[in-house]
Amino acid sequence: MLNRFASDYLDGIAGAAIGASPRVAGRLAACDGLLMEAVGLNVPVGTVCTVGEPGAGQVEAEAIGFRNGRTILMNLGGPAPLLPRALVRPTGTPGEAEVGAALLGRVVDGAGRPIDGLGPIRGAGRWPLAGTMQSPLDRGRVRQPLDVGVRAINGLLTIGQGQRVGIMAGSGVGKSVLLGMMVRAAEADVVVIGLIGERSREVADFLETKVAGEARKRSVVVAVPANHSPVLRIRGALRATAIAESFRAEGKKVLLIMDSLTRVAHAGREIGLALGEPASARGYPPSAIAMLPNLIERAGADAHGTGSITAIYTVLADGDDGNDPVVDSARSILDGHIVLSRQLAERGVYPAIDLGPSVSRVMTDIAQPAHIRAARVLRRHLATYEENRDLILMGAYRPGADPAIDKAMAYHPAVLDYIRQDADVPVSLDDAVTELTGVFFDE
Repeated sequence: MLNRFASDYLDGIAGAAIGASPRVAGRLAACDGLLMEAVGLNVPVGTVCTVGEPGAGQVEAEAIGFRNGRTILMNLGGPAPLLPRALVRPTGTPGEAEVGAALLGRVVDGAGRPIDGLGPIRGAGRWPLAGTMQSPLDRGRVRQPLDVGVRAINGLLTIGQGQRVGIMAGSGVGKSVLLGMMVRAAEADVVVIGLIGERSREVADFLETKVAGEARKRSVVVAVPANHSPVLRIRGALRATAIAESFRAEGKKVLLIMDSLTRVAHAGREIGLALGEPASARGYPPSAIAMLPNLIERAGADAHGTGSITAIYTVLADGDDGNDPVVDSARSILDGHIVLSRQLAERGVYPAIDLGPSVSRVMTDIAQPAHIRAARVLRRHLATYEENRDLILMGAYRPGADPAIDKAMAYHPAVLDYIRQDADVPVSLDDAVTELTGVFFDE
């Protein structure tokens, strides 16, 4: 009987298809803050690994490059009691992001883990984290305007569906408040918000005050605060863009908001310098600036469908410097930029939009001729007033000396009233155009 059992057991093992494969593992050879080096580990760049002995404290790290036969990893988590020659094992590649309607109303981190306390995300689809390479002809033209609920933008810097716009300003000028106004009032099917590299307090404040109520139900938030690993910050930006791409593929109008593009570049700078890249302007290595076009170009309209991604990126101008490398690079890639002025904010004009350097490159394609003429009249009066502001305030200008200055002075209160808007009072696109054409008609 024992022989028969052994024979049957051995025959069953012989007939089973067993695909045995060795487990790949390496050892920690160096650790310097967030940067680690492993030996005996051959994995592709982007692979997530666990570092440390099981049960003795482990940390996640991502492979970011190679040097002298060693695999270079960047810490994704917090501190851990790591020792020399600690075990390094790959756990999977971060090649895909969870996407779909299951994410609506949820908040996730850079790794896709829910952080809103509502439990796991079930029923989500998959989308490549780095997107898919597309032909330039797959991008559709911007033909339809998008109502964002901000009078000055709707009337003077009209945004189109599928446009990429940058909000450029120094710190504390009102970028987050302006973003909140757009989130609440924008006529979009889905709003994807990437809060990258911001303070943890601002993340909680943004969720409770600017993405509350009905806006929360149609929003997906990817939050990666400033104290997280630079790799996680970049993955957060990629994840937010991938989520927006999946909704665009479903034919939806998506509003992608990323706050901020500068923090993404800062994360790229940290990684580039850790890998030994030479620093160029303002300490940015070439890879940090080259990463921005790859991220921005993923947004836009779909030429073969009805979906679109209208992307709004905040760009922090360090020291209010408009020639900062990130600001300059973003300005050359985006389809328009909105500049916020610290001087206007100090005068109590909110949103503090400086119309002079601000531009929407698609406005002439999506606005009516009467609308465009009225916008040009307002801009002309404002430019004339600002050129002669010192003379007017000093009383050196004599009324009647120049008809253009006289008109600019007469219209200036109406110009400021048009730009000003309370944060909790949305103004539709139709109302903004009607008010603009009614007051600033073409003489």
